[in-house]
Order: sequence, then structure tokens, then C-alpha cells
Amino acid sequence: MLPELVQLTSSLESDLAFVREDLLGSAAHATMLGKTGIIPVQSARALREALLAMEHEARSKPLDLPLEEDVHMAVEAALSARVGAPSAQLHTARSRNDQVALDLRLHARDRARDVLVRLLGLAESLVARSEREADVLLPAYTHRQRAQPITGAFLMCAWTAALLRAADVLAFAIDQTNVSPLGSGACSGSSLPIDRAMVARLLGFPRATTNALDTVHDRDFALDVVWACARANFACAQIAADVVDFSTSEFALVKLDGEIAAGSSMMPQKKNPDVFELARGKAAGAAGDVMGMLALVRGLPSGYNRDQQEDRGPILAAPKRAKDAIELLALSLPHVHFDGERGRAMLGEGFTQATDLAEALVRKGVPFREAYGAVGQLVRRALDAGHSLRDIAPEVAQSVHSAIDAEALAVLDPALAAAAKESAGGTGPKSVAAQREALRGQIARATLAAQSVPTLEHIAETIAKETV
Repeated sequence: MLPELVQLTSSLESDLAFVREDLLGSAAHATMLGKTGIIPVQSARALREALLAMEHEARSKPLDLPLEEDVHMAVEAALSARVGAPSAQLHTARSRNDQVALDLRLHARDRARDVLVRLLGLAESLVARSEREADVLLPAYTHRQRAQPITGAFLMCAWTAALLRAADVLAFAIDQTNVSPLGSGACSGSSLPIDRAMVARLLGFPRATTNALDTVHDRDFALDVVWACARANFACAQIAADVVDFSTSEFALVKLDGEIAAGSSMMPQKKNPDVFELARGKAAGAAGDVMGMLALVRGLPSGYNRDQQEDRGPILAAPKRAKDAIELLALSLPHVHFDGERGRAMLGEGFTQATDLAEALVRKGVPFREAYGAVGQLVRRALDAGHSLRDIAPEVAQSVHSAIDAEALAVLDPALAAAAKESAGGTGPKSVAAQREALRGQIARATLAAQSVPTLEHIAETIAKETV
């Protein structure tokens, strides 16, 4: 091939991110070849020892690999320099098609586990914070207009729920990735007596894939991981967007410590929420990763196609984007403080308890639509008079509807309004306590999914202990 084309078609630069996975996969494969008698035991031992030594070196510094078409050939060439003739036996019963599928699965599984662990750490910190924000009152928003009173605890639980939906998707993606492709060969398996189950066990996979042709074609697992990472980014972006809004002078519901606020190069009064804007912005790249993978895998014929080399970009980028967004929030949110006085003032000056007053009338037997209309008239009276609903005179309220008495008007206290909503999922204290318990249960279940994935170091230890 023309040298220029070799350079343009090589995947070595991006493949180097998978070098440890490639070395471990090869070490497991060599172990299996020796145990099944496909290659001499002495060759298998020499190969495994050299491969595991290279993997250990790669943990602390980049390996000095020769320039080859891809990382698989580079590793084989480097191995040849270390062990000589036995290196020619390593590729027995293996193709680069199932080898790259293995490297990608090992890497995607490891990175998805890392993102999941970090996400669960952020979720746990928010659940814990919800216990400290129970007395903070602030308005919830719909259509970016003040809606109803909520507590800071309730908001923390809302943020956590979004994060844990992403955690569920990550756990699903890990499950989809957690299948061993090695032994599928180029597209139809091998005529040699290989033991795919052994290789799967050594690499921490619960089972091997079902069909060799589908295996070398399949990148659905990569799409699942990229999408799961995007979901984590989107959940982080929602939290970041709230903090950005709430920190503006128009909202002024939170204050930022100087340790996380950025200044302006021109305006000395500015205290900008840059870190949260960056966390929000990473969701754009995450969406691009998903679209790139969707466009890549759509409509490809069965079997391996070289188009699939382009999967490296999204697979490598997506977990890092998610990890960075999570870390931005984890480091910054402890330096964000609610302004409780401002929250109460915003609730007192508007009409956020209008629904609570309507529901108070319902409890007195007034049909909801009638109550809704009566409170609507009362809101109009307050607007015309230039004051809030809480300031309406009792006689004016009675003139609108006889059921609007002092008992009904008492619900206009925002603290009482927030505390009264004890329906499942509501902002009342008992409901929020139940939400915390449910969220912690979700965190525990997702933690088990993360713990089921062995680290690369653990895989290396398992392979080393296997008798050949």
C-alpha cells in the first residue's frame, strides 16, 4: 500500500488508548491456547509472562511500540522482540476482528464502570445534602415562571432522580458490554478446539457471545455506552442550568463561593458561574457522540467493515465528557449556597400558593373548577390592588367565595404549602424522606452493577494465577 495511504488508514494513534486491554486479551488467549494444547505450554507461558509484564509497564508510562497499522500488530511486533519465535503462535485461532471487539468491550466496560461510580458518588452527596436543606424554601418553576413553593431538600432529590436514571442506563450498558467476543475469529469461529468459556472467565465476562458473524459486526454495546454517558451529561447539564439561573441577580436564589466563581476580564463586579456553564456545555459534545455512533452503525452489512474503525472517536470521548461534567459538579456544588431569605421573599411577593388555596377549598367540598375560578378572581383582585395574594383582605376573599375563610387563607404561608404536599413524590417532609430512602436504594443497586465489573488490575491478577 502507498505509504500515504498507510498513514491515512492506520488506527494506531487512537488504538493506543486500548493497549492495556489488548495485552490482557492476548494474555488470556495465550493461556487458553496453552491449556487446550493448541500451542506448546512453554510457548504459552513465555507469551503470557511477557504480555503481563508489558501490561504492568503500561500502567505507569506509554509503551515503546513500533509503528504498525494498528495496536494489535504493534503489540505482536514488540512481543516478537521480547520472546522471539513463540510470538508467531499468539494469533492462532484469532482475528483482528474479534480482537478489536474484545479491546473495545474491555475498554467500554471499564470506562462505563468508572463513570457510574463517579455518578453514584455525586448522587449520594446530593441525597445527603437534601437532609441539610429541609428548611430552605424557594419557588419551583414551570415554563420558567414561578409555580409552587418547594424546599431545597426536594430540589436535591429531583436532581438526584435525574442522575440515577442515567445510572440505570449506564448499568444497562455495562450489562450489554459484558460478553466476551474472543474466539469468533474473522467471522465464523475456528476449527481448532478453543475454549471460549475459559477466556471469558479470565477476562471477567459472565459468558461468550452467541454468533461469530454478529459478534464481529456488533457495535450496539458501544452505542449503548456512548448513549449512557450522554445521559449522564444531560443530567449534569440540567443541574448546571439551574445553578446558572439561580446565581443570576434576577433570581439570586444561590450564592457562589469565590473558590468556584470566575471573574470578568473587563467588568470588575462580575462573579460568573463558568464551571457550571462548562458542565452544561459538555452535553453538546455528548449529543454529537451519540449522533456519530448512530450514523456509523446504521445500515452496515453483516460482518466486520472498516467503517467501524471510526467508532474510536465516540467511544474514547464520551466517557471522558461524562466524567469531566460529573467532576465539575462534584467539586463545585459544595460551594453553592441557597439564599433562604431571598427564596421566602420571592414566594411572598407572588401567587405561588394559588393552587394550595384552591385545594383548601376542595377540602371544604367546593368542586375544583369552581375553586379554581374563585382563586383566579382573587388573584385578579390582588393584581389590580398591586399586592400579593397573601395580602388580600379577608372581607375581599369572602366576597369572592364564601368558602375562602381564615382557615383556607392560612395555606398561603409558603412553608405550610410546601409541607402539606405529602402525596408520594411531593415536597412534604415525610414524602421527601421516603424519596431519600428510595434514592439510596437505587444507589445501592447501581453500586452492585459497578462492583460486578473487574478492574484491569484484577483481570491481570486472574490471568497470572491461572495454571498452564
